[in-house]
Amino acid sequence: MIAFDHSKCVGCGVCQRVCPRGVIFFVDAKAQVTDFESCLECGACQNNCVFGAITLEKGTGCLVAVLREDILKTVPKGSGCCGGPQSKRCC
Repeated sequence: MIAFDHSKCVGCGVCQRVCPRGVIFFVDAKAQVTDFESCLECGACQNNCVFGAITLEKGTGCLVAVLREDILKTVPKGSGCCGGPQSKRCC
């Protein structure tokens, strides 16, 4: 699960740029995830936040994306990871 400490978030946008699924948006200059189901829990946002505003308990998000795409042959929401049209090869 991902969580944001809005008191530490400065709205720099790095987390949004590194998110392979594009699920991070800004509301009132503070980062938020609007589609938790599409979050891969890959840790890219947390690893790139120099302000420590993001905590993430890495889960099975990438594994679920691989299962959906490679085994079940379904297209994941956002299709920005694991070989999708705008792939950044996070998995």
